[in-house]
Amino acid sequence: MAGKLTAGSGILLVTANVGSLFEDLDNLQKTWLREFYQTVQSHKPHFIAVHCQEVGGKNYDASTSHVDCFVKELLSSDAMKEYSRARVYLDENYKSQEHFTALGSCYFLHESLKNIHQFDFKAKKFKKVVGKEIYSDTLESTPMLEKEKFPQDYFPECKWSRKGFIRTRWALADCAFDLVNIHLFHDASNILAREKSPSVYSGMRQKALGFVLDRITDQRFEKVPYFVFGDFNFRLDTRQVIESLCSTATMQTVRVGDTNEVEKLIFRESENDREVVLQLEKKLFNYINQDVFRENNGTLFLQFDSELSCFKERLHELEISFPPSYPYSEDSSQGKQYMDTRCPAWCDRVLMSATAKDLVLKPENEEKYLVYDNIGPNVCMGDHKPVYLSFRLTAGAGKPNANKHKCCNVQ
Repeated sequence: MAGKLTAGSGILLVTANVGSLFEDLDNLQKTWLREFYQTVQSHKPHFIAVHCQEVGGKNYDASTSHVDCFVKELLSSDAMKEYSRARVYLDENYKSQEHFTALGSCYFLHESLKNIHQFDFKAKKFKKVVGKEIYSDTLESTPMLEKEKFPQDYFPECKWSRKGFIRTRWALADCAFDLVNIHLFHDASNILAREKSPSVYSGMRQKALGFVLDRITDQRFEKVPYFVFGDFNFRLDTRQVIESLCSTATMQTVRVGDTNEVEKLIFRESENDREVVLQLEKKLFNYINQDVFRENNGTLFLQFDSELSCFKERLHELEISFPPSYPYSEDSSQGKQYMDTRCPAWCDRVLMSATAKDLVLKPENEEKYLVYDNIGPNVCMGDHKPVYLSFRLTAGAGKPNANKHKCCNVQ
């Protein structure tokens, strides 16, 4: 049983790109749910936030009923029976290219949690959370959240992108905080990603993330601590990784006859019978020994994980001690194998403002309650492993909030 609020409220923040789950309902989805429930049972949180990306998978129009079943299972399962209140926000308006993001934000509140409110962005006041409610279709008209899709010119080479963010605001006892679900642009081509350091795609993600941070900290609402967790699509610096992996190799360039465009790069050992070390194509990253990305949880490659560096004053993260979260094999019998489509990377993250980090790292928070890890490390969870942050929000974490209908003044 989860503890009382006075002892500190357990918070579980999960990000999960669930696109794969709707391609294999019989295997992947059951495994995913089992591992998620085990995480909930292990940490026994009072407040759970699950931020999903690519809800419905690639063929959303054919998967709407599967999405509904997935959500109903979450809401009605025995593992979640003590969570008597819930809010689920699903962007299901797939016919609107202008607005559709395929994001889903799910929040579950334990029955023992008494003092919890959600912010109404239209009325600009907090409201008590009662019962279980699901919102879908046109989320733009829902006052309990802010949702935006990134402008098309942020990612011009993709004709129809589903990237954007959803923001909600919560007040738990005397502390208010924002929770932002985010999905940023991917690397469309490994060849192009290698051309320069940092890559052109890194610049696109930087621009979009800056847009989100500016938006959630503008003057329209009082500033509160914020957690941004989702699929950031952060990649390792491809050029630097290849230089490290193939330092003694020679490169062969294969071009398309008609256009002279680079089609393939082949890296061979100078000796050892000129063995192929790496083959690189637009959607191929085939390295001879992918075990290097799993050894010591891939920590050797964190030096190439640099996309957050330009946000070091605005975003913080706990130490990463889990392997790259993407791209795992979607074969249900392969739990640790990476696909050879992309260089493995920590795409899925839980980030926070400096004020949010202060809440998480309060001295009275025992280390055993503070966990930053992935879910389902040994089983197939789809091409992304979900990533979570578990911590306790101690009573008195924020400044006193005399009026529940205003944000507490945590800056």
